[in-house]
Amino acid sequence: MAAINDLFSRFGVSAKTKLLILGSADSLPETVKNQVRSLNLEHVSPTGLMRGEISRRRASGAADEAALAPLRRWFFTRKPDAGFVLTDFPATLLQAMVFDEWLDARDEALSAVFAGSATPALAPVVQHYRTLGLLFEAADCDRAA
Repeated sequence: MAAINDLFSRFGVSAKTKLLILGSADSLPETVKNQVRSLNLEHVSPTGLMRGEISRRRASGAADEAALAPLRRWFFTRKPDAGFVLTDFPATLLQAMVFDEWLDARDEALSAVFAGSATPALAPVVQHYRTLGLLFEAADCDRAA
């Protein structure tokens, strides 16, 4: 029987895998979406964390702060080294840099960052993670799957 080519096999213990999906998970190839869904990890999205914040109107200058506050609470209250799949975050380069600082503060590192068909607004974030060597783009996912 031929070995199954698992996109996530290089990440080690799957319970500690930390993944970012830039933009919507729907933009990823179907094989990658299925593998991400199969991981026994906490799947988190800013939309889910911010439901309680939506009713409060904030000034546009506080948009990053409003997005970061619930994510900061989630990040620092989860178990150390607990794996996760974080979707739709970071959406800006500032958020990516803040998230990197959070990871450093807990002495943690991302396993990988996935970008499907990213919007032009995400280009700086995509380039940031490409520079760090963490980025899997849609073409990489198709080859690995």
